[in-house]
Amino acid sequence: MKKYCLALTLCLVFALPLHARDMREASVLAQQELNQAQATHQARTKEIRHTRKEMLAEITRLTTVNKTLDGNIKSVTSRIKELQAANAALEKEEAEDRSSMDELSGAVRIGGGNLKALLAASMFTAWNPGRLDRLKPVLDTKRFPGIDDMKILSDLFLEEGRLTGSVEIKEGAFINDAGEPETGEILTLGGFTAAYKSNGKTGFLNYSQESNKLYALSALPSWNVQRNLDRYMTGEEDAVYIDVSRGGALRQITHKQTFTDQVKKGGLLVWPILGLGLLALLIGIERTLFLARVHANTDKVMGKVNTLAADGRWEDCDNMVGNEKKIPVYNVLRTGLGARSEDRETLESILQEAILKELPRLERFLPMLNIMGAVAPLLGLLGTVTGMISTFHVITLYGTGDPRMMSGGISTALVTTMLGLTVAIPIMLVYTFLCRQVEHVIGDMEEKAVALTNIIFREKH
Repeated sequence: MKKYCLALTLCLVFALPLHARDMREASVLAQQELNQAQATHQARTKEIRHTRKEMLAEITRLTTVNKTLDGNIKSVTSRIKELQAANAALEKEEAEDRSSMDELSGAVRIGGGNLKALLAASMFTAWNPGRLDRLKPVLDTKRFPGIDDMKILSDLFLEEGRLTGSVEIKEGAFINDAGEPETGEILTLGGFTAAYKSNGKTGFLNYSQESNKLYALSALPSWNVQRNLDRYMTGEEDAVYIDVSRGGALRQITHKQTFTDQVKKGGLLVWPILGLGLLALLIGIERTLFLARVHANTDKVMGKVNTLAADGRWEDCDNMVGNEKKIPVYNVLRTGLGARSEDRETLESILQEAILKELPRLERFLPMLNIMGAVAPLLGLLGTVTGMISTFHVITLYGTGDPRMMSGGISTALVTTMLGLTVAIPIMLVYTFLCRQVEHVIGDMEEKAVALTNIIFREKH
């Protein structure tokens, strides 16, 4: 321990001079750093003061510029208000001008729309369909109508007025009553009535707005009206029939089809159907009369046969039934009387055979009548197919724009079907009625055969 204290003491003695010298060097260094820091501070202070002066000068300049800009903003704001007021005045003036222009444009387009409806309903458009195309620019809402458009309106109005007040005869195209295009003389009586003369026919025409074509009415007028039109078109008469309702009255007067007119429109297949109907009528009358005759007075005759047989007067029975050889019941009775000597079973067989022998006479023509009832609607169906083929041919040539172009084929289809059913239904009713009559006659024969058998064997016993 003492050794350590001695060593420490020695160290302190030798280290004190060294420490004093280090402290002096540190003080000198600190003084140098302080001087340097003060110099730097002074330089920075000087620089900051210079910068502050520059910033104050810039603030003063910016304040001046700001005041100038505020003045400019006030001036511009005032100008904007003036321009907004001027713009509002201009917009008001523009709105008034636009309203006036729209009113003028609307008036022109209303006039154009009315003119279009007038021209579309006018029969003269059939010769000049381009009149409607001239109105398309006027009715275009994307453009403003000008003087040229107004001139078009006035020209078309004047043209329609001139045509409506005129009477003309000229060659022209129309669709005839069979639905086919045709050319002939056409008479126009103002804008009210049009008539044609072609291929020996004279009749009235009706105008269709959908196709812009003239169509002959489906039926010709009466003979005196046709004569009047012929004489007027040849200059022999000064008066002529005219329909002020623009075709309404003529359609009601002339659009009346008789049965003959329908038959003519049905084509060639109508005649076989009518032939079947006539033949069926004759067969029905003949069979009805025949069955009525063979069924007459059988009860009365049977009563007499019973009375004579009860008295054993067989020869008188033979004479009674021997005079009517065409009546099936009498034939059965005659056969039974001829076999009265046979046993009951044999007699019944003979009578049944006699009844079966009479069936062909009773059912004569009835199978043919049944076949006619089945064939008549098939012929009508054939006519329908033929008419539809004609219709599709017209569609191929002229399209489907106007159904009247297809009227010929459709008329054939409907008329043949109608006539086929009209003939077939009565034939089937007559066939059913005659079959029932035959059944009654057969039942009557069977009844009389049984009655005769009973009488014969009652007399034997």
